[in-house]
Amino acid sequence: MPAKMPGIVVFLGPSLSRDRAVQILDADYRPPARRGDIYQAARTGAEIILLIDGVFFQECSVAHKEVIYALDAGAKVLGASSMGALRASELDVYGMEGVGRIYQAYKSGHLVSDDEVALVFDPFSYEPASEPLVNIRFNLDLAWQKGVISAASRDRLFRCAQAQYFPDRSYERMLTDAAKWVDEEEMQRFREFLAKEGRDFKMEDAVQALQRAREIGEQTRADESQ
Repeated sequence: MPAKMPGIVVFLGPSLSRDRAVQILDADYRPPARRGDIYQAARTGAEIILLIDGVFFQECSVAHKEVIYALDAGAKVLGASSMGALRASELDVYGMEGVGRIYQAYKSGHLVSDDEVALVFDPFSYEPASEPLVNIRFNLDLAWQKGVISAASRDRLFRCAQAQYFPDRSYERMLTDAAKWVDEEEMQRFREFLAKEGRDFKMEDAVQALQRAREIGEQTRADESQ
């Protein structure tokens, strides 16, 4: 178990399991952030705040002003993977640090919609119950780059996934909806690709962000001991 570093608050839900997260970083883990949660964490003395998951449509989401409040209060605020990536792309000019591929995609303008990272999850276990569009997008891109599917099939499959309401998104539904436009052989190759090489990009970014928060915490602790 990593050494405890007081003052680190992590808002985490479906992007990564809590069991895996605590093996990377010992911190105060809290559920996906709602409006006011970042403010409250900063107000009660959090030194490092990592925003990974947050609510989107069902409740009020994290406000920009509360992130700026936390930064002004002296906290280091990081964002990645989901709501965190989105807010970091909007607020890095004020000092919020973005981590990971999804943050970079929002920052560059390749991703623009909240819908890309939205999904539904079990309210108790945080187990995902739908597939975020960004994972579908990046896996389709990867399959195309590896020659598994053609560029035309990639685009058709993505449009089918994009047309689905976010709680209903899944790879199988996308493939079913695309059956009229994409060759069955290509779809089967994509299924095999997913089974062997499919990646969870939100999870990967969450892991990277936890490692970055640990690095900052260790450096802060080392500076304080000098």
